[in-house]
Amino acid sequence: MKLLKNIKKSISGSRYNITLHARKEMSPKEDDISEKELIGAILNGKIIEDYADDKPFPSCLIFGMTEEGRPIHAVCAYSKEDDATIIITTYEPDAIRWNDYRRRI
Repeated sequence: MKLLKNIKKSISGSRYNITLHARKEMSPKEDDISEKELIGAILNGKIIEDYADDKPFPSCLIFGMTEEGRPIHAVCAYSKEDDATIIITTYEPDAIRWNDYRRRI
């Protein structure tokens, strides 16, 4: 998966932006998602949904686990022109809505 490879490469090089929406989702009333947890989950993650036709950039839903074993979902887009990742949103998936956190129920 070239998209995932590019996302991981740009994030490893600190070429990413976290949208205001994603930052708000990272800080709900309880169980905040730290930037370290988010980045670790993406770097260890896999694409579970592909949105190749998204505009202005192709995007995908990535599922990854933190070092502590916490499941994290992140929707990420990749700008080839900027060689940068845009983290659109992130959240801890609800086990009631996701089968093994990878497939929608």
